[in-house]
Amino acid sequence: MASVTPIARGRKRRGSGSRDETTAWIGMVLFLGSWAMLFAGLFLAYGLVRAHAPEWPALDQPRLPLLVPGLNTLVMLASSAALVQALRALALGRPSAPTWLAGATALGVVFLAVQLAVWARLWDQGLVPSGGPFPSVFYGLTVVHAAHVLVGVAALAWLTRRAVVDAAAARLPVRLWGMYWHFVGAVWLVLYGGVYVA
Repeated sequence: MASVTPIARGRKRRGSGSRDETTAWIGMVLFLGSWAMLFAGLFLAYGLVRAHAPEWPALDQPRLPLLVPGLNTLVMLASSAALVQALRALALGRPSAPTWLAGATALGVVFLAVQLAVWARLWDQGLVPSGGPFPSVFYGLTVVHAAHVLVGVAALAWLTRRAVVDAAAARLPVRLWGMYWHFVGAVWLVLYGGVYVA
């Protein structure tokens, strides 16, 4: 009987860990669902304001650039791809996981830097939040999104350090924050297509 007990305990620990992972995954899904509702509300408000505007954007306001934000879209996609590779490396026990995580983090920083440059250029051209519905909605959406990117970049930097110290313990956090990062990337695709391009 005593020889069976450690095995039973091991099974219990494995089952408990699996339940913990499932619980964490469900928690992240619910968390992202709440943020999805927030962004859905913001995009709905954007659509209503745009639909009732006599002209969009106003003729006296600068046009939004397409090329630089388009390149920034590729940066965000590359960052998500690097995060996928990091998770794969963790699952396979490869030592390259921290490198992939660092790459995803660096690309997130590049995305924010480019977004700041776009804002600065538009501001210099006269597109300021107080300039009417179009600039106020534009800055509102892009600033809220950038704040989420900043949180994600901080998390990725923390995960990079954690993966160096203990790769096995980093696997679940990388998976969960990966969901968050992909969500932020998906929101940017909608934002780019609906605000910059449309």
